[in-house]
This record gives sequence, C-alpha cells and structure tokens, in this order.
Amino acid sequence: MPTFVDLFCGAGLGARGAVQGGGIPLLGLDAWHLATKTYKANFPEVDIITEYIEKVNVNDLGKRYRPDVLLTSPECTAHSIARGAKPGLESSRESAIDIVPWIESMQPRWVIVENVNQMKKWTRHNELVETIEGLGYTISDLYLNSADFGSAQARKRMFLVCDREGSLVTKEDLLMTKENPKMRSWDIIDWNAGYLSKELYSPGRAKATIERAKRAIASLGRNIPFIIVYYGSDAAGGWQTLDAPLRTVTTIDRFGLVTWKSNKPYLRMLQPGELLKAMGGGKEHLLPYGTRREKVRLCGNGVCSDVMVAIFLWISAMQHPSHTTSSKSVTRASITHTIA
Repeated sequence: MPTFVDLFCGAGLGARGAVQGGGIPLLGLDAWHLATKTYKANFPEVDIITEYIEKVNVNDLGKRYRPDVLLTSPECTAHSIARGAKPGLESSRESAIDIVPWIESMQPRWVIVENVNQMKKWTRHNELVETIEGLGYTISDLYLNSADFGSAQARKRMFLVCDREGSLVTKEDLLMTKENPKMRSWDIIDWNAGYLSKELYSPGRAKATIERAKRAIASLGRNIPFIIVYYGSDAAGGWQTLDAPLRTVTTIDRFGLVTWKSNKPYLRMLQPGELLKAMGGGKEHLLPYGTRREKVRLCGNGVCSDVMVAIFLWISAMQHPSHTTSSKSVTRASITHTIA
C-alpha cells in the first residue's frame, strides 16, 4: 500500500480519495489552521504541520519521512479564471516551485501535482516540469474532469503524475481502475434537510439573480427545480439543470437551488454538506470546524476525491502488479509496468 505525504493538504479531500485508493497518509501540511485541524479530525493518526511550505525545514523531515508518493496541490488562486481580472500574486505561484526541495529530500517514487489548467500559462510552469524531469521523473500530463470518475461535479484540473521508474499513465488507464457511475447535481441535494428557502421574487433580490431564474424557467417550464450559477463564464445563461454534474465548486458561495411550492419558486444556497458530496467526500469525510463560509472555502480548496481514488488505485497496481482491483486494471497496469 503506497504511503504518501500531503502538501497543501487542505481539509483532506484529496487524501480521502488516496486512502480509498489504497494509500496510507503519513504527514499533512497546510498554512491554514482550520484546514489542518479538519485534516487531523479525519485522519487522527497522521502527523500535521500548520505552516507555509517555504518556512519548513524539509531536510529534517526528509530524514523522518520516505513516502512512496508526494501529493501536492499548490495554491491555484493566482492561476484560476475564477479570480476574474485581478492580477495574480507571484508568491502564490511560487508555491509550486517550493515543492522541489521536498522531492529532493524525500525521494518519493511518485509525485502528483494538481492544479487548474491555467497553471500552464505561468511563465515558470515549464521550469517546474523540466526540474522534476531533471530529478529523474517521467511525467504524464493529464487534464481530467472529475465527472468522468463518478463525481457529481464537473471539476476540470491538470494533473502531473510523475514516476521515477519511468511509467506513463493515461486518462483511459485511470478510468479502467474502478467503476465510474454518472452522477448528477440532483444526487448531492439533501432533499429532506428542511433548509430555509425564501421566495425567489422577494424584495431586495438582485436583478441579475432574477434574470438567471427567468431564463431557466423559460427553458424548463414551471415547477421544475434547477440551480442558479452566481458567477463565472456561463454559456448556459447563469443556471444549470439538476440532471447535469454541478459546475466547479469554488471557495465562496456560487450555487443557489430553486425549488417550488404551490407554483411559487423558492431559493436557497447549497450547503457545505452538499458541496462536500460534490467533492467526493461522501458520508465518511467530516467538516466539524469553522463557520458555514469557512466550510464552503474548505470544499472549494480541495482536490476531488473521486479522481484521486483512481490515481492511487493505479499507483497501487503499479507498486504491486499482481494485486489489482479488477481484471481490466490488471491487464493495463501490467502492460504499462512491462513497458516501463
């Protein structure tokens, strides 16, 4: 079973998927105390460091931890289109480069780098890739949509899967590691929770919100629930059906649920527990700390668990080719291992 160290660990959603895929967490690091506190609540046996990555003495840690996998998700706010037109902070981007000393010190077989695809436009992206290659790693550069891996969210992210023993992996390889049911936004809604909804046409409701709702109702008809998308480029006109996966969960409230009562539309925001389901946390993962806003942020900062399950199932198969989770993954993993 592959052990891993989790940098920029957040609330542990990526780790949740890694564990479900056979991984064993050793150490988690994040600069946000609420994230590490949440991580510890979910993985109490794991060592935790609450600090900025560049302030940690990685040489000392490299003597204590020799993980099979270094799992990293550097800050993506400087790269993400969700930031709008605000200029990115170079200090945020630099967190990606800061993973290099950890690779050198811990010498993991695998390194995983998750980020938004816009990271490739960063001027030092090629430097990062070439540096990792210079350390002896072969890199599979993947663009993965969590909805393809059984998630109720269409979260599209770049994954660099780096192997020091030379193997490559494709999206098709990862899809073969497990069943990937098609999930919908509908599947994450807690229909029996009784969350407070207000009439859509309440006084003071933003005009833009009303316009999005009108477009949805004109398309769907009355008495059909739907989701309003509050910001971001949206070819659908600011709304989506519940039959499609949820759009990307972000660090602030983005989604409102419109339901009907006595032919009147009502609106409420999606709740942290629902967003957690969209991130793949399911019933296992806990968000025991923080305000509602902070819990939303913890979800939006996370790595989708469903994708990480597939990656770690593949890693587990590569680590022990004779012990795989399905006949299909035995064949593909064995072939890849032989070629490597």
